Parts: sequence; structure tokens; C-alpha cells
Amino acid sequence: MIREPLIFEISAEGKKAFSFPKLDVPLNKEILKNIPTRGKIEDFPQVSEVEIIRHFTRLSQTNHCVDIGFYPLGSCTVKYNPKINEKVASSSEFVSSHPLAPLELIQGNLEILKRTEELLAEITGMNAFTLQPSAGAQGELVGMMLIRAFHEETRNPRKIVLIPDSAHGTNPSSAHVCGYQVREIKSNQKGTIDIDDLSQNMTNEVAALMVTNPNTLGIFENEIKKITHIVHSKGGFVYMDGANMNALTGICRPGDMDVDVIHLNLHKTFSTPHGGGGPGAGPVGVNKKLEPFLPLPLIERKGKQCILNFSRPKSIGRVRSFFGNFLVVVKALSYILSLGPEGLREISEIAVLNSNYVRKSLEQDYYLKYQTPTLHECVFSDKFQREHGIQNIDIAKRLIDFGLHPPTMSFPLIVHGALMTEPTETESKRDLDLFIEAMKQIAKEAKENPEILKSAPHISYVRRLDETAAARNPVLRWSHSQGEGEEEK
Repeated sequence: MIREPLIFEISAEGKKAFSFPKLDVPLNKEILKNIPTRGKIEDFPQVSEVEIIRHFTRLSQTNHCVDIGFYPLGSCTVKYNPKINEKVASSSEFVSSHPLAPLELIQGNLEILKRTEELLAEITGMNAFTLQPSAGAQGELVGMMLIRAFHEETRNPRKIVLIPDSAHGTNPSSAHVCGYQVREIKSNQKGTIDIDDLSQNMTNEVAALMVTNPNTLGIFENEIKKITHIVHSKGGFVYMDGANMNALTGICRPGDMDVDVIHLNLHKTFSTPHGGGGPGAGPVGVNKKLEPFLPLPLIERKGKQCILNFSRPKSIGRVRSFFGNFLVVVKALSYILSLGPEGLREISEIAVLNSNYVRKSLEQDYYLKYQTPTLHECVFSDKFQREHGIQNIDIAKRLIDFGLHPPTMSFPLIVHGALMTEPTETESKRDLDLFIEAMKQIAKEAKENPEILKSAPHISYVRRLDETAAARNPVLRWSHSQGEGEEEK
């Protein structure tokens, strides 16, 4: 593959992308007298318009995106986003609306937000929602803030939060930020919460259990009602990480499992592709017990109007300016309404079907630590391949040669050498078969010619990097005045 040069390397003195004819009216310099203007920009690249277009088009073609192929990233749910949702969200009425506009001018926006809250409450079985959190991690934090606020009102904030070893990695951070000590709960041989370990650790000093369901192994906590009962019996709350709601939507509701608070990832389950740093949305749903503590303001209906209620004395206050990433909410509402109840159930059914098709097709080639049935994702490991000196990083790099994005690697930590795979419901059998065939070919290569994997990728734009050196000595800035040797370093 030909290396694309830097735009500074394309630059040549005197090139311009455009030019204007000479002024046919006198130049009035007084107009710009009090306006700050910038003269020559030092080292600014000088290129033609066609060079600019071709340079950035070629760069864009080096990226993998969901419109080119699927991302089997476990626990991330990177699925295709129907273009109708983008079209709706790009409407000028939404794009140009200002968050500081008076209420009478943004009734449509407020109606969208309120309608989304109501639908999410219906989907999850929760009593009320806030749409303020702008990502799943912030949703986790808000959920724990609500729990702490309740306990503080009873003058006993408690000290400990229990987190299973199969939970999402950001859960401990959210608990720590809220001032809690974290105590890990072990998984049993089935990959679910060890009930005995939970019972022993559940005391009057425990504020909450943070449970991911389905967990990061893709396994549903089939004793969830028993789990919530144990926690509630000691006055604790059950927080559910809803990032894996893609497996449950339209089939079962966390509220019916006696969950007290849940966050959702609109940018995972409800349309917007996850990844690339955003934008996202992490709305939080609560039961009646925690509803008084929701962030300010709350959107409420008053006749045919929507109003903002700031008069809530128990509220934890604002957690973000305005209402998060509004256009992500618009896309989520478009997605929900276009699918309807039957469609929402179908996405979960197909997600589970696709995942189990991949699991069954590869279970002879890649090791499965847990034999428990899984839902929307499954976690293989490199145990078979390690016998030939091949690790999950080698498998991931080789997949790039097949034009495929690698699965999530080395997570969850309870599976050594993990390859966490989630195909999502938007993938066709043809694309799943391409992934399966590639994984089978790689398993064969690991036995017969492992050097191919150790030197992969071979046809990618960037060859394998020294990731250890990059982590220890990151080069965050490049100057075109540096020599070629320095650039390569």
C-alpha cells in the first residue's frame, strides 16, 4: 500500500487552492481597522484544490467504518445507524435551535425530550428518566450520585459498593468518584454472580450493588430477582448497567427485575454508532424511591405545554449544561418510533441469534471458558492458539488483513486472552460468514504457519507498531521540519 504523504510534504511555494479577480471597487481599509486580522501563517501548507480533495479523500479511505464493514466489538454495540435517523436529526429546525431560547420557542424540542423519557420508561419498566448525562460513564456516575443522595438523606451514606468481577470496567470508577469503597463479588462456574459470595458481603454498610445484565460475558443473570432481594433486604440499592440493553429490549424490563436505577447508552442500543469519542447519551432511569433526587430541571407536562421544573429540593442539581447531546436523543426517538414494539423486540432476537451463530460456528476453533448459554455477545479466548505461541493480539492484527475490525481484546479480565465478540442485529448472514471464515483461517494458520500472524498485518496502511514503546514514549506532535528518520521514529 502506498504511503500517503503529509500535506506539508505536498506543499510547494506559490500553490493556491483558489484566487479572486482584482477588486473593481476602491479598497476601504477603515472597515477592517478595529477588526483583528491574521496575516501570513508560518509554515502554512500551499496546495491546490485538487490536491486537498485527493489528499483527504485518500486519508478517509484508510479508515474502517460501519458503512464499510461490521465491528465485532464485544460490549460496544457498534451497529449500523439507519440513515433516516441522521436525516431527521440534521433537520435545520433541530440544528439551529438554541438551548437558551425561551420556552415558547422550543416546545417541539421539549416534546421530543419528554416523549423519549416516557418511551424509555416504558421500555425499561422504570418510573422516570433524566436525559442529561452525555455518555454511559456519566450515566453511571449520576446513578451512584442518586443512590448516595438517598442514603445521605437518612444520615447514613454507607461506605461500600459491591461490583461483580464480570461488570463493565467503568463501574468501579463511578463508585469511587462518589466516595465509595469497592468490593468485588466473584463469578461462579456458570459466569454469573456467586449468590453465596454476595450474601456474605451484603451488609448494612453496603450502599448498592452495580450489576451489568447481561454481564460482560454475554450471560444473563438468571437469578436477578434473588440478587435484588438480597441487596434490598439490607437496605441497599441495585444499580444496573444497561449498556447491554441491546439483548433485552422488547423482551424483558429491568424495572420488573426490581432494579432501582439504570443507565442506557442511546449511542449503542438506540441508533447512533458508538465509538470515536462521541457524541453519546447516557440517560438514567429510576424507580419512585429515587425519583425526587433526579437532576434539575425536570421536563413536565402542563396542559399542552412542556415546562421546566426547578423546584425540587431533594435534587442532586445539574449534572450537565442543558439536556446532553440533543441530536443523539432525536436519533434515538426516530429509531424507536420507526421500529415500534415489535421491531424493538426483533432487534434483540436477531442480536442474540447472530451472536449464537458466531459462537456455535467457532467453538471448535477458539476456547470458551464458560459453557453457559450467552445472549448478544460471547467471549472466546486464545487458549488453543497459545499452544502455538499465538496470542489474541496476533489474531486481532491478522483480522485486519481480511478487511475486518478485530473484536474487543483482553476484556473481561476474568477470561485470559479474551476475544469478546458482538456481531449485533444489523449484520447479515453473509457478513457473519465472512468473519467466521476469516477466524477459522486464522486458527488454521496459528497451527501451520504462526509466523504469518506474528508479523501481521501485512496489507494495512500502517504496519504493526511497537505498542509498548508507543505507550511509554508517545510522540504527540510532529513538525514537518523534522527529518525523515525522526518521523519514522
